[in-house]
Amino acid sequence: MNLGNVAIPMARSRVVTTLSSNLASTKIVNVGGAIGTITGDHLTAVTGKLGAAPAMIPLDLTLLVPGDDSSKGAVREKKLHFELINHPKFTPLLVAITTFNGLTQNSLYGEGTTLHLSGEIRLQGHAPVQIENTFAPGDTLSPDGLPIAATMQNVFTRLFVNTFEPAKVDRIALRVESVPGRKSFIIESAWLEKGEAAPGETLRVRVLLRPYRGAARVEETTVRVPEQAARGTMLRILVSDADLLNRASRGFAFAGPGSGPTSLDQLIALLNRERRNDRLYVGLFVPAPTLLWDDKELPNIPFSQINVVDGRPTPGSVQVLRESLASEASIPLGGPVSGVISLNLQIR
Repeated sequence: MNLGNVAIPMARSRVVTTLSSNLASTKIVNVGGAIGTITGDHLTAVTGKLGAAPAMIPLDLTLLVPGDDSSKGAVREKKLHFELINHPKFTPLLVAITTFNGLTQNSLYGEGTTLHLSGEIRLQGHAPVQIENTFAPGDTLSPDGLPIAATMQNVFTRLFVNTFEPAKVDRIALRVESVPGRKSFIIESAWLEKGEAAPGETLRVRVLLRPYRGAARVEETTVRVPEQAARGTMLRILVSDADLLNRASRGFAFAGPGSGPTSLDQLIALLNRERRNDRLYVGLFVPAPTLLWDDKELPNIPFSQINVVDGRPTPGSVQVLRESLASEASIPLGGPVSGVISLNLQIR
């Protein structure tokens, strides 16, 4: 594969037969135990050393599905264990392929179910990366487990391509819970109990949700107007899914070189702060600037401080948003949510 310097297990094997081809002949082999390490993968040769096998990345995958009628509701569980090579370009793809095959080729797996993914990636010397998202089945011919593989590949790519230090993974633990049916929701409408409020007042927000092939339902939560909100100003209430609120509160912090986190710890913190897609979010934004500096969010910052900070030699790592997220509420729904509604609130 011309990967260059690598650390891949070298295994004993026995050639069973050869499939001859003018394009590319293929050997069919039975693989035995590890007998060393492949250290070089180049166009001219593959080199290695006999002896100890390289350290691998363990991946544990647990699939849980509801029991059938005969099991009286008991949950059936299947655990799988894998060992992956550690390579910055290859490991993210291997994680995706392994997760996808471990899930879809599992005897307990079935299409047409909502899949809840949770787990963590443990790194040496750093906090673990927490993973949690929910995926509803689609109407295309692509397998329902494919978005889970894409999510894992995206997380690992962000970890492995970071420019700060190598990400040394100790262990990956994933858990997939299967829920019968397609549970997903679309935000159709939202409204406030009244269009005006005083500083410090708490308002009810009602949201009309349309489940997939189901009757519409109304969810309710509350938002609190900040005490320091100036009278006569207009606040914005954003009723949205996780992705839209992430972008609204973080802006284009990852828009170009020099922006975003400046260390692996900051990158992990940002990954862990990303909102989950199976929740309905209601965010209250006030017309005051927010300063995004590396992984830090500084709301309601004075313009005098913005002028000082924004004049740094590397201003690309600083972003300024015209609004600040003053408060936030969320409602867990058990399935992916999509849509956005923006409401205005007058402060009297």
